[in-house]
Amino acid sequence: MNDLKADILIVGGGVGGCAAARAACAAGLTVVMTEESDWIGGQFTSQATPPDEHGWIERFGCTRSYRRLRDRVREVYRERFPLTAAAAADPFLNPGEGWVSPLCAEPRVFLRVLEEMLAPFMHHGKLVILRETVAESAETNGDSVVSVVLRSLKTGDRSKVSAKYFLDATELGELLPLTGTEFVTGSESRAETGEPGAKETADPANSQAFSMCFAISHYDGEDHTIARPANYEFWRSFVPQLDPPWPGPLISMDALNPRTLGKITYRFDPHREPNTAFAGLWTYRRILCRDNFTPGAFESDVTLVNYPQIDYLGGDLVNASRESRSEMLAAAKEQSLSFLYFLQTEIGFKGLKLRPSVVGTDDGLAKMPYIRESRRIRSAFTVREQHVSAACRPGERFAEKFDDSVGIGFYRIDLHPTVAGDNYVDVESLPFQIPLGALIPKRVSNLLPACKNIGTTHITNGCYRLHPVEWNIGEAAGELAVFCISREIAPKSVLEDRPTLRHFQARLRREGFELEWPEDLNLEDGDPHRHAMRDEQS
Repeated sequence: MNDLKADILIVGGGVGGCAAARAACAAGLTVVMTEESDWIGGQFTSQATPPDEHGWIERFGCTRSYRRLRDRVREVYRERFPLTAAAAADPFLNPGEGWVSPLCAEPRVFLRVLEEMLAPFMHHGKLVILRETVAESAETNGDSVVSVVLRSLKTGDRSKVSAKYFLDATELGELLPLTGTEFVTGSESRAETGEPGAKETADPANSQAFSMCFAISHYDGEDHTIARPANYEFWRSFVPQLDPPWPGPLISMDALNPRTLGKITYRFDPHREPNTAFAGLWTYRRILCRDNFTPGAFESDVTLVNYPQIDYLGGDLVNASRESRSEMLAAAKEQSLSFLYFLQTEIGFKGLKLRPSVVGTDDGLAKMPYIRESRRIRSAFTVREQHVSAACRPGERFAEKFDDSVGIGFYRIDLHPTVAGDNYVDVESLPFQIPLGALIPKRVSNLLPACKNIGTTHITNGCYRLHPVEWNIGEAAGELAVFCISREIAPKSVLEDRPTLRHFQARLRREGFELEWPEDLNLEDGDPHRHAMRDEQS
């Protein structure tokens, strides 16, 4: 077994893990970061999901490093791609013109930019990235983590990493059970949280569906129909058992409006949908719009499929064994391919073609599942529905103000259907802050969450789990570890001692963190799909 030492071990190289690694290395610390996939970047890359962002993102509402990431993605397209003159000159270039985000871009471009950001630290020996590696066990001493044993998925070789701080940036909170860190899964009871939207009884297995996303293009007059999936009839007739009920088979063009739970029929029309919000599924998560490039450069758009039809409800991935997880992932992949086959054969778009090169796999499906819910630490402070829900704060313009803020974010409370039968929860939230107390475990002293595993509830996870917030969480966790190592203090000391907290927050501001929203904020501009209509409005 190889023995490695570092100031910080980050397990998980997704959005939060990359942000944490950049922050810690920039401060001069040594970092080992693992990643289960061969691509770092998580939601941006291996999960093939463009960033879900709020309507203010082009002006404020994220950290400086997140803004640099976005700016560099646009620069790569201007430097490396044959953009039209109009697209190249657009300061708000959206390569895919998808209406889910003002920056819908290809996973490989996000990967390139993230690797650029981390490359200087790797060259100077500050950062070691162990790809295709998972945590296997941990050694603890009282309330401290001493070391973690890692295993290579390619070779089976093991390494033991000793560090001062351990950051869990995995998609499912994998480090928490290994280190004995107390955590919560599924949904809490109303008696525990006091949340009006919570259920009467807690259900630790009540996690949201996950999805196996994929990329497609469309070529008129061509036939790229895939082989009929073995269990296509099952998936084609599968009706989710949800409350309120789903309107029919999940694989169809009929679904429920997440906000009203009324029946809707989706539009899907490659290359014919307008570039406006809610125009259709083709433009929803489109990551390459051929009209942004010189004529003939690309025969087709490229769009990412992350629709309700591929939400996998066959089991709770969070609490499953590794063997069961493998079975669930295989079933979810077949569900996704069944939806593609449905579009090709029953809806009539035979020209739809999987794009393996876009997602970096042989089968055209994303390298990793898009996971919406993780284990969550039992924390010094837990963000609850009462703190962020607009319905719980009538007349208020902002969520609960936290004196220990380490960042800000905004997104609706967006919960997908769960494996235990809950339907959508999609309700209005208010611009919120990220409290430091939600990043500090109740007991373990040198482990920090750096992903969607902070102290939220099942409900508030729905607005704290998206790209810019996860980046802010990861970066804040990295900065907190730096601050504590430099002062030889514990994270709880930062939270509990007011002068120390103010020094930490001053550091965050110097590093480009925004800790509170502007008081004159125009709430109407927060609609995350407003950008999709900017051309019409202008």
